[in-house]
Amino acid sequence: MAGNFILYHGLEVHPLVYPRRATRQGFTHNYDEGFDAAVRIQEPDDGTVIPRSRVFRLAVEKPFQNLGDARRASTAYAEHLIDTCPSTTTVWEREA
Repeated sequence: MAGNFILYHGLEVHPLVYPRRATRQGFTHNYDEGFDAAVRIQEPDDGTVIPRSRVFRLAVEKPFQNLGDARRASTAYAEHLIDTCPSTTTVWEREA
């Protein structure tokens, strides 16, 4: 999903949502067991240098029941990581 991101405090936030269980052979999808989520935080690509990025996985016990909940949680988690990042470090160096 190229281009499917939000810009938050000058950083691109890309929600990453995927089925909790891999699709079994012969089936088109496996959404019955819910979804897991992660988020990629990336510098905007200005074309001059390769932008830095990092993926943070959401550690949840139960899967999300639908794509919308997983996407909203991913975005909220990224905003939390960016907002609470100490001024002495960058989000790229942060412990998740």
